Amino acid sequence: MNSISKEIKQLLSDQKTEWELAGKNFAGLENVQVREFQFEGFTVKVQFNPGRIVSSAAKVDKKSIEARPCFLCAANRPAEQRGVTFGDYEVLVNPFPIFPEHFTIPAFAHTPQQIKGNFGSMLDLAQGMEGFTLFYNGPKCGASAPDHFHFQAGNAGFMPLDDETSALKEKYGDCWEKDEVNYCAIKDGLRNFLVLEAADKMALINAFAHIYEELEDPQSDEEPMLNILARYDDGGWRILIFPRDLHRPSQYFAEGEENILISPASVDMGGVLITPQEKDFLKIGKHDIESIMKQVLWPDKQFDKLIRKLKQ
Repeated sequence: MNSISKEIKQLLSDQKTEWELAGKNFAGLENVQVREFQFEGFTVKVQFNPGRIVSSAAKVDKKSIEARPCFLCAANRPAEQRGVTFGDYEVLVNPFPIFPEHFTIPAFAHTPQQIKGNFGSMLDLAQGMEGFTLFYNGPKCGASAPDHFHFQAGNAGFMPLDDETSALKEKYGDCWEKDEVNYCAIKDGLRNFLVLEAADKMALINAFAHIYEELEDPQSDEEPMLNILARYDDGGWRILIFPRDLHRPSQYFAEGEENILISPASVDMGGVLITPQEKDFLKIGKHDIESIMKQVLWPDKQFDKLIRKLKQ
């Protein structure tokens, strides 16, 4: 499969000069403040990024979505925004970046955010975008456009988890192999998540379909809540799946001193928490990070039950 990495890097370089908003916001990343917190065997960074208020505070209820034009549909995009085509998708520069190289990858068709039936495309994109980590935010797990199917991508190595996964597997992993896929369930004290590794695309698609089925609520027609990180390297894929319990933690809705405007998505799961407000950036502590992550991710008991079923 041809890599489009060079093409999209050139796109980013061009868009910074052609598109004032993108140029200004990418330049602004140089002044972004970061704090680091050390946990047992891994790091969590907190980034103060005012530009991300658009996403963190996005209203994603049905009424709000229907009241605004879809900003991922070609007809509604800024005139300056150009893209690189990859199959049924277009790779666009994200004008509100977290990463030094940050892209949004919408499908051409205006269809709802739903990973079922689209996971194979995620694998293809990850393979075609060497040097990048691809991510998927579910409609109630950080996607600010739940009405239009899309992925995002950022340069690999930016999120601590990109480089820490192997060590976390050693330290916290419960690992097994099944049908050409290496599974690992990780409970690192902050996050409960699954790691899938394989060189066989179809084996991964089947493994994901089985996991998705286990996550589904038979009483609901909504997608199970999840975030996914995907990367292709050395001839194979590494997929991280985070089953979610909540869209936003209690701190998001709290008033006064208790309020912390964090709406966790894939990048937060990867170890970079985004705070669009300076007050939150300055006051957040390890106990806040633990509280937020434990609220939004599956608890141990529920996660352990999933692992038992997957091993059968």
